[in-house]
Amino acid sequence: MEGKNSKGPAVARENLSLRGQPGRAESRDANSHQLKNLGFANRPKSLKVLLNPQSHKKEATQVYYGKVEPLLKIAGIKTDVTITEYEGHALSLLKECQLQGFDGVVSVGGDGSASEVAHALLLRAQKNAGMEIDSILAPAPAQLPLGVIPAGSTNILAHSLHGISHVVTATLHIILGHVQPVDVCTFSTAGKLLRFGFSAMFGFGGRTLALAEKHRWMSPHQRRDFAVIKALAKLKPEDCEISFLPSNSSQDLQEGRVQGSPRSGEFKSTSLRTESGCEHFALVRETKRSLPFPLDCSGQWQVIQGQFLNVSIMAIPCLCSVAPRGLAPNTRLNNGSMAVIIVQNTSRPEFIKHLKRYASVKNQFNFPFVETYTVEEVKVHPKNCNSGYNPEEEDRPHETASKSSFPWNVDGDLMEVASDVHVRLHPGLINLYGGSMEEMNDSKVTCNCL
Repeated sequence: MEGKNSKGPAVARENLSLRGQPGRAESRDANSHQLKNLGFANRPKSLKVLLNPQSHKKEATQVYYGKVEPLLKIAGIKTDVTITEYEGHALSLLKECQLQGFDGVVSVGGDGSASEVAHALLLRAQKNAGMEIDSILAPAPAQLPLGVIPAGSTNILAHSLHGISHVVTATLHIILGHVQPVDVCTFSTAGKLLRFGFSAMFGFGGRTLALAEKHRWMSPHQRRDFAVIKALAKLKPEDCEISFLPSNSSQDLQEGRVQGSPRSGEFKSTSLRTESGCEHFALVRETKRSLPFPLDCSGQWQVIQGQFLNVSIMAIPCLCSVAPRGLAPNTRLNNGSMAVIIVQNTSRPEFIKHLKRYASVKNQFNFPFVETYTVEEVKVHPKNCNSGYNPEEEDRPHETASKSSFPWNVDGDLMEVASDVHVRLHPGLINLYGGSMEEMNDSKVTCNCL
């Protein structure tokens, strides 16, 4: 069933060409039957498509009607297309619309669009399960799989799913019904759920996005480059405390320390009270002398205090064109853990060297000021919560920021929070149309569609 917004010029031309060709529909039915016989029983028959026409260079409409829709029609998949009109439109739509007749939902746009749709599907799942949104410890999984058609500037989610940011590859995965469970994070503060997401950056990553959002009149690449340069010029660390619960495997934690910096610190014992009311033994770093974490620290909260330039929390590898190995190359789509990458305070030239490493094949974590951990939960508590951060200060240095929030970059969307943020990982919470990256890496072929 075609939505009223889904008909474009290509559809009109096809309707004209179909007149007098009664065998065309039968041919599509035959194609659909052949796919089932080949073993693609999970392929969708009907899809709800959400298209963001403002993504990147406003190419999403052309991408969908020119490349995606023709393939879906050949495969005999019905579509209902809604063109979103404002930020948050997909979220409000998916809260109320009927999805019973659909086998999946497709987002055509960038990472922000895909993340918004994933967030909406998961909120809908909690509502349908009768769960209290702000007290979710074990969220209900999304009820429909999500397809991601890359039409943004970085396309991290699509790149991480398919190993490449390619529209036709993403479309073929949807047509063939390849479904991949993916881990999702919940971001909350003061017991209130902020959102679901796949990755986040605090510090430099958040500040850069906040600056870019102030200059949306620029082209995507221009405002990204401008924001990076300006954030580097104003580079300063955040004084904060980071506490995290290591992954169940103590080997993962030890590997994380080897992959990152050999630097750790001297620890003192303290006790932390978790949200369940239980006390856990924790280790708090106070100095920068070399002393590794004990190997048997599973189930124990670890605490790090200091000055940090950037903190990355990622449940997926976050591959993209500027980081072909991924922003978090040691994590996977559904390995049940997050990568926490902490960049301590250092000089501007050293920090730039670290950033440049992402574009090369060298280990971007092989610096004495970079540390990585494999965790299940993490809390970021800025020490100067009362001061916050205000990007307006870049232009008006005498203005106070007492009521400002700290900027977070969550899947390419700006999230501003005035206090600490608690991030929990939830394994396999949503199914995305895509193949297994492990299978792609083991295979010599360059396409994993079949």
